[in-house]
Amino acid sequence: MYTPEVILLILLMFFLLIGIHEWGHFYFAKRVGILVREFAIGFGPRLFSVKKGETRYTLRLFPIGGFVRMAGEDPEIIPIHPGQTIGVSVRDGAVDKLYLDVLDTRKDATIGEVESIDLERDLHVTLLAGEQRATYPVARDAHVIARGKETQIAPLDRQFGGKSVSRRALAIFAGPMMNFVLAWLLFFVFMFMSGIVVPDKLQLTQIVAGSPAERAGLAAGDVVIAVDGIAVGGQSAMLVERIAASGGKEMMWTVERDGEPLVIRVTPETVDGVGKIGVQISPATRPATFMESLTGSARLMWDFTRQIFIGLKQLVSFQVGLNDMAGFVGIVQMSGEVASLGMDRFVLWAGMLSLYLGIFNLLPFPALDGSRLMFLGLEAVRGRPVDPNRESLIHFIGFAMLMVLVLAVTYNDILRLFRG
Repeated sequence: MYTPEVILLILLMFFLLIGIHEWGHFYFAKRVGILVREFAIGFGPRLFSVKKGETRYTLRLFPIGGFVRMAGEDPEIIPIHPGQTIGVSVRDGAVDKLYLDVLDTRKDATIGEVESIDLERDLHVTLLAGEQRATYPVARDAHVIARGKETQIAPLDRQFGGKSVSRRALAIFAGPMMNFVLAWLLFFVFMFMSGIVVPDKLQLTQIVAGSPAERAGLAAGDVVIAVDGIAVGGQSAMLVERIAASGGKEMMWTVERDGEPLVIRVTPETVDGVGKIGVQISPATRPATFMESLTGSARLMWDFTRQIFIGLKQLVSFQVGLNDMAGFVGIVQMSGEVASLGMDRFVLWAGMLSLYLGIFNLLPFPALDGSRLMFLGLEAVRGRPVDPNRESLIHFIGFAMLMVLVLAVTYNDILRLFRG
């Protein structure tokens, strides 16, 4: 069972990984002038929702992803047709609200039959009220109100499809890009936290409570200089062998603590015929410089990227099966195990997940960002977009396939939990 601190840490990690990805889409979509209707973390029913400016920010039940809903991507506004009776509210010479129902309660609205209307290009509405005909300009941020819901209109130049291919591609690519930036930053922080390994020195990283090492006065952080007068250097195997052969025999350790040499006498206890003192040993480290952290984080980016692509190659060539994959439950379990190893390891793990999320989203699979970029590339080559209905159907099928895979992998994760 995880502690509340570990649970909070895992939740914050998922919120950060998903949030930074969706923020990339959101920020660059806004930068190129696209109306963003919703910024969501998670899928499914809403747990929390607040509207600020043009965008509604929501937190949903299942934290397995997120989305940014841009104007023009889906049918958004109930269509208004000539001959339909509506109400309009005019402010500062332009329509700011269009009412489609319960018109008898709209005391401040002008009621009439629509003769012509355009809410995308020239932004106007012409109403017939009895024998009177009136044409009104429509404000660019006007709202359509129906069934108790207000939806802001989106002129064509504020819709996703109304932007150039390059601007749409930027808004799509920005999500994975922010995951790459976050991964690099987390690797950079890890280098600062873990330091640089000193190959010719060993350090005590953990002392078991009540062990001979604790009773003798050894402490985590001590650098081992010599044992029984023999220099240790970076020879961990030699040190382990000497401890194992000294059960019940006093040993004289020379360690460095806070820059000063210290001699400590410790007697290993014999466990199953082997001497043990209750310490964890690892190569000593020193603080990393800025440049070492910079180059080290770049090296980690390259190494993990290679490993991820090797894994993806094995996946598409069916060298790995469903039982070798981990879903949301499995990742949560592994995250808890990594958190127990220390904060530096958890930061490294979060960086690796962010890098994987960025790469995975760029795969040319329907519903992923890579597939959407592929359609934009096809549009650039052909000079005209793919039929939006066909593209939406392809993405829908891809999303459904991904959800089936997620459910199957999650089912396996839960089975593994019960089987231990």
